[in-house]
Amino acid sequence: MSRKILLVEDDASTADFVATGLSEHGFVVDRADNGRDGLFHATDGSYDCVILDRMLPAMDGMAVLGAIRAAGIETPVIILSALGAAEDRVKGLEGGSDDYLTKPFAFAELLARVRLLIRHSQGRSAVAPETRLACDDLEMDLLSRKVRRGGQPIELQPREFRLLEFLLRHAEQVVTRTMLLEGVWDYHFDPGTNVIDVHVSRLRKKIDEGQARPLLHTVRGSGYRLGLDG
Repeated sequence: MSRKILLVEDDASTADFVATGLSEHGFVVDRADNGRDGLFHATDGSYDCVILDRMLPAMDGMAVLGAIRAAGIETPVIILSALGAAEDRVKGLEGGSDDYLTKPFAFAELLARVRLLIRHSQGRSAVAPETRLACDDLEMDLLSRKVRRGGQPIELQPREFRLLEFLLRHAEQVVTRTMLLEGVWDYHFDPGTNVIDVHVSRLRKKIDEGQARPLLHTVRGSGYRLGLDG
């Protein structure tokens, strides 16, 4: 199974270099180029490791790290920063990071540290990974990739499955179009199409048609919400 890495780096050339290298070694890499988006991605808890720059727009890396740990998320974090003084490294480690690597760096060293942190994290984890998501009588098994509502199977296309997984992970919350574009389509811009509306409409038909209690609701002017009593 591919390991997921979140790379929070605002320098495009560095991000391209790291993401390409990790992908070539079998990792799935999600990227964010500012602290606010990085924190949003990190809090879904699906990553095996986070690579975090310290100097970021919107929200600096130390604030992101603090928020991740305050939320109880134990995902290993490597700070990757040009700030290499001893006091900077100490601040990063005491702030909750698991490792600290200064720029410029050798990719082979970064790769080795990522692998080591993931291995150690797996070894100390006493909690089984989440394999099932649910909202009311709608259930998703992440291992078998099967979806049921009221015990009845629902056939979903890969993108519909990913969309529903995202909505289930944010059940009872309003999910904006921007969140869906980034979290489901990996777009960091609005393509100006109705791709979200089309997929939400198809998904709603599959999970709600013929049901007494609809689960997928449109929140006018805001986005969508998965849950009862929309």
